[in-house]
Amino acid sequence: MRKNKKERQLLLQETIIENPFITDEELAEKFTVSIQTIRLDRLELSIPELRERIKHVAEKQLDQEVKSLPIEEVIGEIVDIELDHSAISIFDVKEEHVFKRNLIARGHHLFAQANSLAVAVIDDELALTAKANIHFTRQVKVHERVIAKAKVATGDNKKGRTIVQVNSYVGNEPVFSGEFHMFRSSNVENKN
Repeated sequence: MRKNKKERQLLLQETIIENPFITDEELAEKFTVSIQTIRLDRLELSIPELRERIKHVAEKQLDQEVKSLPIEEVIGEIVDIELDHSAISIFDVKEEHVFKRNLIARGHHLFAQANSLAVAVIDDELALTAKANIHFTRQVKVHERVIAKAKVATGDNKKGRTIVQVNSYVGNEPVFSGEFHMFRSSNVENKN
């Protein structure tokens, strides 16, 4: 059911606060209006476009410096991180990331996004992937946006490893999941 302008704009604000990474296209579909209507609503409400929202969130959240690798080596763009707790990155699938004949993303790009996020979330000078259990749940196509969410789980104390769960989504649909067993240099120091 379509909402009047005032109701729609109120819900639009709430939706963007909950998910600042939602696209104008997704908003238009959600509210059954045109993309132009969403853009006009955002303009009236002084809500910046998606790129600016992502940049703002990233600047605000990246106060903690990633220690385990240079930020430019992370595949995708980290938009939120709390070291040794959680992190989020965004990866836009472009033509160079897909097979030319079917426009499906090559799996190593999705794995690289998840793996580099698992490394980045570790609060240590050295973090390496010792083991990974991964599962691709659906194909990702060109021009889709993949949002990867990492959570640091309990460690495997017998082996001195930290476990990081990474789940990746296109919209609300899961496309990839992985459990990364991370070696970190502080585990070696703690044993000595």
